[in-house]
Amino acid sequence: QVQLVDSGGGLVQPGGSLRLSCAISGPRSDYYAIGWYRQAPGKEREGVACISATDGKTDYADPVKGRFTISRDKTKKTAYLQMNSLNPGDTAVYYCAASLVGNVQQMCTVPGAVNYWGQGTQVTVSS
Repeated sequence: QVQLVDSGGGLVQPGGSLRLSCAISGPRSDYYAIGWYRQAPGKEREGVACISATDGKTDYADPVKGRFTISRDKTKKTAYLQMNSLNPGDTAVYYCAASLVGNVQQMCTVPGAVNYWGQGTQVTVSS
């Protein structure tokens, strides 16, 4: 059983930045790809950014490319999502996710490929 605790959300003005963190624990957690999904009110949960367990490959959703960066520090058992140039369209609950799927792009596009979810952290972009 892998546990994910995500944090770092909050209220930020358009153009601002936030960094989300995901604390990862549990047996063999290093073998899991880690990612971030988000869900806005009335919308489906969508993949935002994912990073593989082994070679550091990443995948990003088109709306966030060039603005968001995902990383993980296995020594600290923590993953991060650095979000820059935020806009109101980024407002959502953000969920950390862990998956054993080998293809990081699949993890980021198929919610059913996720094995574990964090509890979510609210990000609100508003002036």
